[in-house]
Amino acid sequence: MKALFDQVSTQCSKNTTKNYSTSFSLGIYFLDKNLHTPIYNIYGFVRFADEIVDTFEGYNQAYLLEKFWKDTHEAIDQGISLNPILNSFQHTVNKYNIDRELIDTFMRSMEMDLKKTIYNVEGYKEYILGSAEVVGLMCLKVFTNGDETEYQRLKPSAMRLGAAFQKINFLRDAKADFEELGRSYFPGVNLAEFTQEDKLIIEKEIAEDFAEALKGIKMLPRGAKRGVYLAYIYYLKLFSKIKSSPADKVMNERIRISNPRKFGLMFSSMLRYKFNLL
Repeated sequence: MKALFDQVSTQCSKNTTKNYSTSFSLGIYFLDKNLHTPIYNIYGFVRFADEIVDTFEGYNQAYLLEKFWKDTHEAIDQGISLNPILNSFQHTVNKYNIDRELIDTFMRSMEMDLKKTIYNVEGYKEYILGSAEVVGLMCLKVFTNGDETEYQRLKPSAMRLGAAFQKINFLRDAKADFEELGRSYFPGVNLAEFTQEDKLIIEKEIAEDFAEALKGIKMLPRGAKRGVYLAYIYYLKLFSKIKSSPADKVMNERIRISNPRKFGLMFSSMLRYKFNLL
């Protein structure tokens, strides 16, 4: 029965999420149960595409990405794929009417990582849009479940939240991106000579994204609000830790939040949510 194959496919996306991201796994756990599977499916798809361009060194990454992209469209058109990640993803795309342009914009940003190492302002904005903002919009399609008015109302905030998360990832992974992959995402910033002034400018941009994102989180449907708020709080804490670290520390070690601290944040966040203190 295909139902069993679909179940196995969904489990693959769930396992991918749990193995790659503790923070997002916790956030998904606190969404309403009916939202778990579609968000796992989106994360699995995004994660696999990102792995192609980030970690498959020594393989024909351009070919693998192109094939993954083509297979994604085929899976959506056919309503099935023998790739379990794509099979689960196509189910979510078709059920929630996720726009193909969101998917293609994301894939174009992955393609940029195969070709670009130093980003100017235009390239930086294009990459943020594709790698982060549209992923937020895919999730928003699930959260609003066909309510186009709500989707359009919450769209700007969802994009700002995705942008904030991605920019924090850039800072957190600056050392590895620059030294191992030769990438520098922030325009006009020389990571070989990363200064406190550079860091403060980037942090101001992220703080503005967070402020706008929180407005949208407060307006999310109840089933989505708690889980998204938890992810927001985790990244806000990581951002606070990065802000309190000097520029040279950011460039010499990967700043992170320990798993016990994440669970502490989870507990305090749920109390704030319960008592409507967002």
